[in-house]
Parts: sequence; C-alpha cells; structure tokens
Amino acid sequence: MSDLLHAVAEPRRQAILRLIWRGEREAGEIHRAVGGITFGAVSQHLRVLREAGAVHVRKDGRRRLYRANHATLRPLRSYLEKMWARSLADLKSLAEDEERTPR
Repeated sequence: MSDLLHAVAEPRRQAILRLIWRGEREAGEIHRAVGGITFGAVSQHLRVLREAGAVHVRKDGRRRLYRANHATLRPLRSYLEKMWARSLADLKSLAEDEERTPR
C-alpha cells in the first residue's frame, strides 16, 4: 500500500491518472495533455505508476497505451476515506473541546 500511496501522492501523477481514468491514452497524448514537463519526465511518472500497480500498459505496435487500474486503486479509496473519517472525527472532537473550555 505504501508504494501505491507514494505513487499517487505526486500531483503530476494524479493529473495523469485523471487523464487515463476512463480509457486508454498513448504516452505522447498524455505528455501533450499534462504539459510543462518533458516526455522523459512523463515516462518516468508512468513507470512509477505502473510499478505501483496503478496503471495498466498495453503495447500496440510501437505505441504504449496506458489506463488506470481501478482494481488496484479501489482499496486505496477505502483507505483514504477511513483516514479522512478519522481525521474529521478528531477535528470535530477538538472543536467541541474548545467550545466547552471557558475563556
């Protein structure tokens, strides 16, 4: 899970995942859509995502087509929702404690 969290924590990788969430895209298409970084940097981000299991890659001749691996990312969603629920519960408790504290 930690490799996956590390992989998706980076903002450019999040942008890449959004681009390939609903379907396959070529590496070059992803590069053009992300913008502001080299093709080599996009390739490195895709490699990190692939090695973490966050994306599938399919070869089609010389092209590489990438798509999000929903099955791998689904448990991450549950993990994050639980983490946020705990954090929100802690925040609520702190706010309630502060309200009860006389000034």
